[in-house]
Amino acid sequence: MEKSELRQPIQKRAIKKKQNILECGFNLMCEKGYYNVDCIEIAKASNVSTGTVYQYFKDKRDIFLQGLKNYSDSILFPILEYKDKKIKTNELSDFIRKIIKNNIKVHNLSKSAHEEIMSIRHSDPEVNEIFQEYELEATNVLVEILKNNNFDTDNLFEKSHLIIAWMDNLCHEVAYHKHKELNYEAMTNIVVDEIVNLIMKKD
Repeated sequence: MEKSELRQPIQKRAIKKKQNILECGFNLMCEKGYYNVDCIEIAKASNVSTGTVYQYFKDKRDIFLQGLKNYSDSILFPILEYKDKKIKTNELSDFIRKIIKNNIKVHNLSKSAHEEIMSIRHSDPEVNEIFQEYELEATNVLVEILKNNNFDTDNLFEKSHLIIAWMDNLCHEVAYHKHKELNYEAMTNIVVDEIVNLIMKKD
């Protein structure tokens, strides 16, 4: 079915039906694996016919890409919810720690989704492009937060991008890798201290 033939829902019932297919299909692919799910299973999970799925989406890849765009904020970069946060200098350490704690919680709740997205990222250029767009958006949000709270240092964009990467790597370590030999409380303290030092450093 060509893209021009896809149904664009207008009525609330149709909009809700498409959203339900999107949510059920995306969640199913994240849970069972992208390559282990087809549109027949997605239709069954959504309580609609297979034909109805194809009325709204070209194929399961279309569902996955739209789902990724819709849910990346909460699954990949929850820092986006803090863009209007007001913080003082003496609150910076606690703020960073709060973001890390929330990120770890999100990673634990959406482990299968995150792992599946990361796996497909390395084999699908379009998924990788979406992921990179959100990485930059998260970086820009952190820059905005810091500027709005008078933490406007040199090379702020580059520093913010490094900070996002550090926090993400720490979350992966705590949520997924779970090395028994490592003290994660100490590691978190190190990361928080390094982030605060980087933000406060005047080049």
